[in-house]
Amino acid sequence: MVPASTALLTDKYELTMLAAALNDGTAHRRTTFEVFARRLPEGRRYGVVAGTARFVEALAQFTFEESELSALSDFCDRETLAYLADYRFRGDVDGYAEGELYFPGSPVLAVHGTFGECVILETLALSILNHDTAIASAAARMVSAAQGRTLIEMGSRRTHEQAAVASARAAYIAGFAGSSNLEAQRTFGVPALGTSAHAFTLLHTSSNGPDEQAAFRAQVDALGVGTTLLVDTYDITAGVANAVEVAGPELGAVRIDSGDLGVLARQVRDQLDSLGAHRTRIVVSGDLDEFAIAALRAEPVDTYGVGTSVVTGSGAPTAGMVYKLVEVDGIPVEKRSLHKESHGGRKGALRLAKSTGTVVEEVVHPFGNAGPEPRGLVERRLMTALVQQGDPVSGAGLDAARERVKEGLGSLPWDGLKLSRGEPAIPTRMIAARDSPGN
Repeated sequence: MVPASTALLTDKYELTMLAAALNDGTAHRRTTFEVFARRLPEGRRYGVVAGTARFVEALAQFTFEESELSALSDFCDRETLAYLADYRFRGDVDGYAEGELYFPGSPVLAVHGTFGECVILETLALSILNHDTAIASAAARMVSAAQGRTLIEMGSRRTHEQAAVASARAAYIAGFAGSSNLEAQRTFGVPALGTSAHAFTLLHTSSNGPDEQAAFRAQVDALGVGTTLLVDTYDITAGVANAVEVAGPELGAVRIDSGDLGVLARQVRDQLDSLGAHRTRIVVSGDLDEFAIAALRAEPVDTYGVGTSVVTGSGAPTAGMVYKLVEVDGIPVEKRSLHKESHGGRKGALRLAKSTGTVVEEVVHPFGNAGPEPRGLVERRLMTALVQQGDPVSGAGLDAARERVKEGLGSLPWDGLKLSRGEPAIPTRMIAARDSPGN
């Protein structure tokens, strides 16, 4: 999924800044850049971090080989090209682990090194984190709405072919059971799920007309009675009857992909039970989002198949994260533009919770100075090492990220999971660094 070189997955102005900094001697000053969101997307009360492992992987491939240097030679001077030819990121990266919740101002990722080696990573970091975090955040809302029922990501046909793979991974981190996408299984180990579409049922049509039973029989012969049969190609009542007649009462599941899903789910459940198929599950799909899933909670639905809404971030295709310089040679610097401010200084972060596990506050503080110990609250530090002196730090993998999301959602106050608009689920307290000149 990652190209041989990721160095041109960037914006031109990053290299023109590098050229100017090399020219005036400032490219080698020690800096810290941070990735954070000033606010959450409209209607969101928390976000879920995803994409940090993909960023670390892409960072290892961020090198300028002959073809990349040739592409830059029309505007980069010799000194800049020579710098890029020898470029390897040799700094440090720390941040929130994948699956961690975040809130406005959370220092999700921090990149430490010279200005030259850090400034050209902005687009790479933001393009990965903004995409994957938006998907994971939308998917987590759907997981909460489903209240323990299974969700399948099936949005590959609704986005860019490579974004589909990253989306499947992000949705899986958030708690989806798997994805329809086979590349996501090969690349990331996301379980691949899926059986049949309407085309297969329509295929079994002859001069005598459609033969739904023949289609079902062929699928069961190939995949076994545990398969999922799509029953709404024609008449759904006849479809359910045909499915059980072919597969028997041990049929794994039926899928409904259209119509009033709540009404149809009740109708199909009653019909399956009357035919003795008490353990046959009901899968629904078709333009579902977290609100539609929540509306179906009272219905006899076992599994939700979600496509467009998850791969587009459910209306929030970006997490709104930014990459800002916050420290130069140990001196805090911050942007003070109206509505686009930043907070100077390298930072740490911790989360405070009651003994019951419910989080009450996130504290963002100057690095190494978290303030006084909290009284009566449990403290958990959030920053973890991702890259040290240019070398990736081994991560815990997707299973750990999935568990982190589950624990994080379980730690929010009860109203923090509501789909209605409101303030962030927990407040963020920012302890400011001293002596922060504007920049």
